[in-house]
Formats: sequence, structure tokens, C-alpha cells
Amino acid sequence: MEKGQQFENGGRSTKSFPYYRFSGTHREIGQQYGESCAALIQKHRDYALERLRSKVQIPSMRALEEEALKYRPFVQEYAPFFDEEIQGIAEGSGISLGEAYFLQLRAEIYHHFDTTDECTTFAVLPEASKDGTPLIGQNADLPAFYSEVGIVAEYVPNDGPACLMLTPAGQVSYIGINDAGLGVFANFLVCDGWRIGFPRYLLSRLALTKTSVNEAVALVQSVHRASSRNLILLDQTGKSLDLETVPTHTAAIEAVNGLLAHSNHFVAESMVGEERKTGEDLENSRVRLQRMRTLLESKHGQLDVEAMQELLRDRETAPHTLCRMPGDFGDSITFASVIAEPSKGNLWIAIGPPHQYEYKCYSFSS
Repeated sequence: MEKGQQFENGGRSTKSFPYYRFSGTHREIGQQYGESCAALIQKHRDYALERLRSKVQIPSMRALEEEALKYRPFVQEYAPFFDEEIQGIAEGSGISLGEAYFLQLRAEIYHHFDTTDECTTFAVLPEASKDGTPLIGQNADLPAFYSEVGIVAEYVPNDGPACLMLTPAGQVSYIGINDAGLGVFANFLVCDGWRIGFPRYLLSRLALTKTSVNEAVALVQSVHRASSRNLILLDQTGKSLDLETVPTHTAAIEAVNGLLAHSNHFVAESMVGEERKTGEDLENSRVRLQRMRTLLESKHGQLDVEAMQELLRDRETAPHTLCRMPGDFGDSITFASVIAEPSKGNLWIAIGPPHQYEYKCYSFSS
């Protein structure tokens, strides 16, 4: 804990991620983003570069930027508004366009190397919740420094739904909801066949340009994807779906008993052959998924924001635990924990590990 932090009676810190609102054209949104978060964006770039250099010899920054910019034509083809925002972020924060693109596709740049990025996601349909309010969210696991560079961003473009997202500073997309009642969360998956294409992190907010699960899934399936990604979606009607994706195809998983959960291995029967996790990495993912399913079922019909907060703080299966601390497994921790009520426009977010921090509610400003 940091000196000077405030604490609740339970001993948890009340420190929270900073919130920013960006509005206007997408270029204006990017410029506002870059100017407001310049120091955090530069810190994120420096940390990400340091981590990459710890794994591989980078010939030069120019070579790295050239590699990142190979993905730009696919962003321009499928979501040119993202390219406008990324240009604005570079301009506003004083980093290069290549560096700004690197922040959008760190996983694709890292994919040749061993990575332990993990997450555990969930969705609770109305029939499994306490009061009929559907829920969706996740414990987001990344290297510990992401607790220092995370922000909550409200994007209010002139030409589409507003979005409320948790994201590392400088990224235009990570996890969150839109003001049409759609929520999209995500997990890391690993398979063969990664290629130059549309970056995986951008899929979440791309999906959030739509208003329903069906529309969002169709859009994600239509793009030339660079890599593998699991998406879990929930809309205002209470419909939810888990979509496992690899570059060339996808598989959908339906809720069972009003519940969905996913971790970091393929579950759909048609996708099991794609799995490239092995050993303890695979065991870690399997244990977390089973623990999430067990806890959700045990609270069926009683699940609300408060119940999910306690569930996401669970550490019973350490080191393969839902709430991950430094030293548990690999170099990742639960840097943030998020519970969304898309139909109400609310994101409840705790800095991680969440058993040490209180959740704060973020809502659309208008």
C-alpha cells in the first residue's frame, strides 16, 4: 500500500483509477486523450518496452515501430476511427505513431515469447441474478505495473455509442460497456497461425459500436483478425455469449443455467485442437475456470454487485487463484477487477488485487 492512502474499515484502500472523458470527432478524442494522459502514456510505453527488451533483443526502435505499423492498414480498413484516435494520442502525448500503435498490439509483438497474461471472465444472466439485473466482468491479470497506468475512459464520439472502459493509458480499447447496454470483456488465448491483421485488443471496442450481442459477434467475425482472443458479451436484453476466436474462425459458447465463465484455454469442442498452453500454464487456467464456475453456481439466484465483489476476491485455490497477488504465478497480478451492469450504465472497478482495494462505481456522465 502507498503512504497516505485512505482506507475503509475493512482495511482496504480506497485508491481508485483516474477517470477521463473524451468527446468530439475521433481525432479530437485522441488528442484530448493524449494531452490529458501524456505522462501515463509515456510511462506505459516505457514499461512495455522494458518488458519486451527483457525477453528479446530489439534491433532498434525504428524496427519495432515498423513492425507495429504493419497492422495499421487493417485498422484503417475495418475501423478507421481507431486510426484517427491513435494519431491523436500520438500527437497529444508526444510519442511517435509507431509507439502509439505498439501500445495497441503488445500481445501481437510479444507473441513469439512466453507470456503469462491471464484473465477470468464471467456473465450472469437475469435468471441467475438476485434482482434480475444481468452482470458481466472479469479479474484482469497483467504485469503489476499496469496498476500504475490504468485509467477509466469515457469515449463520447459524435458518430456512435458512448463507451465506458477500463484501459491501460494509451490504448483505445480494452474492456467495458457502451451506453446502449452492451458489455464486452476478454481473455488471452494462444494458438498457432497469428498473422498481420486487426489487433486483438481493438476487438472489444469494435464490438461496442453495436447495440446487441448478435450484431457485435457478426462484426468481430467479419474482420481479418491478427490473433486469438476470447470475448464474452452481454446486452440489454440479457442475452449473453462467449466467443472464442482464432485468426480464421470462431466458436460460440452459450450460457448454462444463466451463467457463463471463461479463463485462458479453449473450451468449445471445435476449438480444443487449437490449444497451445501446456503444463502448469494450462493447469492454472483450468483451476481458475472451475473455481469461477463453482462459486457462481453456489450463489445462483443471489448474485449482485456485492456478491460478485466477494467472489472476485477469492484466493482459495492459490497459486492458481482468481485474485492474484505478486508471487502467486508468473509475473502477473490481478491489476484490476471489474463488474459491469450494462443495462444501468455502471462499471464497478477496483485496483488490484481486489482483496486489498474497494470497488468504485463509474457511470456515463450524460
